[in-house]
Amino acid sequence: MTMIKMARVRAGIPAVAALGLLVAGCGTQRAGDVAGAGTPSRPAVVTPTTPLDFPCPGESPSATATTESSAVPAEAGDHYRENNGFKVPIPLHGQPRCDGLDAVKRIEGALDPLRKRGDYKAESARSALTGLGYEAGKVKVYQDTAGVSFLVEAPRMCLEGTMNQASTRADAFGGYPDHSGCDVPSGGH
Repeated sequence: MTMIKMARVRAGIPAVAALGLLVAGCGTQRAGDVAGAGTPSRPAVVTPTTPLDFPCPGESPSATATTESSAVPAEAGDHYRENNGFKVPIPLHGQPRCDGLDAVKRIEGALDPLRKRGDYKAESARSALTGLGYEAGKVKVYQDTAGVSFLVEAPRMCLEGTMNQASTRADAFGGYPDHSGCDVPSGGH
């Protein structure tokens, strides 16, 4: 009979030990203690969210404050930005922003003489853009009743704009989130 009692006691030891750990707790922190108090803190790792912008050649220092364009209408619902964020172009920062501004000036300079002559043909705009060195397969030009729209997939950036009777306008951006091309994506996640 003592054998049976001894076997039961031995079987219950692990359960009692586990219960003892639960009651005693494993850490030294007690209610009211501040987490991490008395221990050296790790140094904070600074991770910039956007690279630093600086004045580009020919640009005034106040012009470097970039405003992120929002394609979200003012009357949009709460989840519009969340659901359509994949359509918002990625802005350029740092040296790529300066490169983009330079490309925009070159494009506007090449297309503005066409605008002043009233030459709003898609083929004329395509020739002017490929004449700047952009690969013909990466240049898309669309003609409409008001003028010409274009989209250029350049190395490390996208360039888009319009040329019409009123003006020649171009913009540079870094593409779209969740999309590898320069055209506006048709769906996101």
